[in-house]
Amino acid sequence: MNKVILMGRLTRDPDVRYSQGESPSAIARYTLAVDRRFVRRDNPDAQTADFIGCVAFGKAGEFAERYLKKGTKICVTGRIQTGSYTNKDGVKVYTTDVVVEDQEFAESKNAQGGGNAPSGAPSSYDARDAAPAAPADDGFMNIPEGIEEELPFA
Repeated sequence: MNKVILMGRLTRDPDVRYSQGESPSAIARYTLAVDRRFVRRDNPDAQTADFIGCVAFGKAGEFAERYLKKGTKICVTGRIQTGSYTNKDGVKVYTTDVVVEDQEFAESKNAQGGGNAPSGAPSSYDARDAAPAAPADDGFMNIPEGIEEELPFA
């Protein structure tokens, strides 16, 4: 099983590009700074965060472009993907990225004194959904039609 769950803050605004062709698709790349739980006693000045590259495709990429910005605290679920390429100097470079399947805000928009999530932003985007999950006026997300029988508390 290849499953990754991360919580961290964006180190910069997402870099979003669109694929070529008849129906261009968004490709968003961003880096999450993920805090480590422990600090080494023998080296308290050691790095206390890992910087993990993430890539979101399609609707998830559009969500990142529209709602995510530097400093936003999010939770990402996805899978690790490795690859390699040869750079212009002829050196083989190995890559490791998290391919985003789900991303959601990890704190309220008021938690940072004005917040990171823009007003009206959906709380999350799940790549398996056709559209972002948007909260209703009362702050709760509407349940999509036809899944009531799948809910454990219905």
